[in-house]
Amino acid sequence: MQSCLSLSAAKLYKLQDRFRTKRMSSLWHLNKYLIRYRWRLLTGVLFIILTNVFLIYTPLIVKDSVDFMKTSVETYQAMDTAGQGELELPPVLNDLYAFLGMNHGLSHYDGKNGLQSLVVKIGISLCALYLLLALIKGFFLFFTRQTIIIMSRLIEYDLKNEIYAQYQSLSMSFYKRNDTGDLMNRISEDVSKVRMYLGPAIMYSINLVVLAVLSIWAMMNLNSTLTLWVLAPLPVMSILVYKVSKVINNRSEAVQSQQSKLSSFVQENFSGVRVMKAYGLEDRRSEQFERESMLYRELSLSQVKVDALFMPTIMMLIGLSTILAIFIGGQMIIDGNTGLTFGDLVAFVIYVNLLTWPFAAVGWVTSLVQRAAASQKRINEFLDEESDIESGDLVLTEMKGDIQFEKVTFSYPEASTSALKEVNFRIKPGQTLGIFGKTGSGKSTIAALLTRQFDPSSGKVKLDGHSLDDLDLDSLRDQTGYVPQEVFLFSDSIANNIAFGMKGAVATKEDIEKAGKEAQIDADVKGFPKGYDTILGEWGITLSGGQKQRVSLARAFIRKPKILIFDDSLSAVDTETEEQILGALDKILADRSTVLISHRISTVRRADHIIVLEEGRIVEEGKHEELIHNGGFYAAMERRQSMELVYKD
Repeated sequence: MQSCLSLSAAKLYKLQDRFRTKRMSSLWHLNKYLIRYRWRLLTGVLFIILTNVFLIYTPLIVKDSVDFMKTSVETYQAMDTAGQGELELPPVLNDLYAFLGMNHGLSHYDGKNGLQSLVVKIGISLCALYLLLALIKGFFLFFTRQTIIIMSRLIEYDLKNEIYAQYQSLSMSFYKRNDTGDLMNRISEDVSKVRMYLGPAIMYSINLVVLAVLSIWAMMNLNSTLTLWVLAPLPVMSILVYKVSKVINNRSEAVQSQQSKLSSFVQENFSGVRVMKAYGLEDRRSEQFERESMLYRELSLSQVKVDALFMPTIMMLIGLSTILAIFIGGQMIIDGNTGLTFGDLVAFVIYVNLLTWPFAAVGWVTSLVQRAAASQKRINEFLDEESDIESGDLVLTEMKGDIQFEKVTFSYPEASTSALKEVNFRIKPGQTLGIFGKTGSGKSTIAALLTRQFDPSSGKVKLDGHSLDDLDLDSLRDQTGYVPQEVFLFSDSIANNIAFGMKGAVATKEDIEKAGKEAQIDADVKGFPKGYDTILGEWGITLSGGQKQRVSLARAFIRKPKILIFDDSLSAVDTETEEQILGALDKILADRSTVLISHRISTVRRADHIIVLEEGRIVEEGKHEELIHNGGFYAAMERRQSMELVYKD
């Protein structure tokens, strides 16, 4: 039994390691960006090295200053009033003057007053040197951030564009499988976490290595034994910081997750404010918001409690290193056998404090890398997606509009039944096809196949004698005007919403107004104070359902496409407005192939040919008069809808 448990644990650890390795390997995707901006990265590394070189030298100035002042005080106390002599300069000044080839002339003094004057001059020189090094260090630190942090921002920009371009290239089946909120989260929150790895994590990791090597090298030159004592608590601190960082990471993830839920809840309320007010649910939704807010508060407070213990723990361990440096170093100075000076001891304390943040950052950086790896793994899942709709090579520069369905069968992904079953029809150039049927009969599926949002499971959809999968997607969609059943308007002006479909061309005011007149929306728009410059609310909430549909119609008309597809796009307008739009369409549709999809016979009755769908099959077809004469399903629906109109009147 015990051996079985051990074997299971070993397998579990192996699986965890494999998952962790796979997750970390996801960051390899970012290497192409690091190579692209390699000169910024390498320059940043150079600036980090230069920053730390000047930083490491400053404790030596303090060391020499302390030893110099101690020697000066002892010399002052031991000399006579009129005594003369020479005072040995601090090593840092000797090195500086030797490097500059200067004759300093500061070592000789005459009497106590001369000694005091000499000490002041040397002290000022040491202070000036310290300030100079600090300024140079700050200068290189500034350029460190200007290279590595800006590099991370540039990669963030490139990565977001890569993800967005990938989203644009994927087919509708991808969007049916994934939530919009998840798509947004991966291009925003996940990319932000990846940027923290590319910027701060890389910068602080390199800084830790460089500073640790230079600091330990400097301390070893001063006293190797004391160096080992001083560094003893630092690894323990790194382990503790790493453990605490994991707790902070988990609680931070919970806070962010709840914040996303809270934001989604508020956004949903604002988007559905009409429904909420219509049902009088303000109080209930306020209570739900209060519960969500309370949970967010509790999670935030739990994170704050961990944060409150984080820095005191670090400071305690740093203080332990400082105490060890002072206690053991003091004992060495008292013994007098090691050659350790007071200045050396002060330098040790400064070096310990210099190492504070880099070692404390180990856990934080590790946490950043873990978060980035997890986020990049999520990003890669979508970047690795391949569209099941691939563009062909054939570009139709002069589209005629000859559309043909040959035994087309189609099933939506994960659907148990077929949406279309062996559908056959043809639309000759300039003709209008009406597609009639009940909800769920497959009408909108035909529109989706015509615009190649999906490919048929079997059979062929042809345009001008060519299979759609052989055509270039851009050339197909550039010459197609599609008016969907579910209208989407942007939070922009009415004019810009109408001109949205103009690709590579600028729509003039006259073009926009003409399209508005053709869609019977011009009079309504000119009734607004700002006319076509009126800014619409989110999802076009400031317009009625019929007005939104007519703006969508104008968006299609302005393109002047060779193929027009109306997917039940007149369902929200009244009968009178529908007749006006259809009357205006007679001129618009004269030289275009048109598909009128509707569950209203009044919409499709003018079509040159009508097909009637039921459960994905064509059950009737012909002209309006022929279908009425046949007395089938179409005729029955015509009688019912006519009676409904009479009843309404």
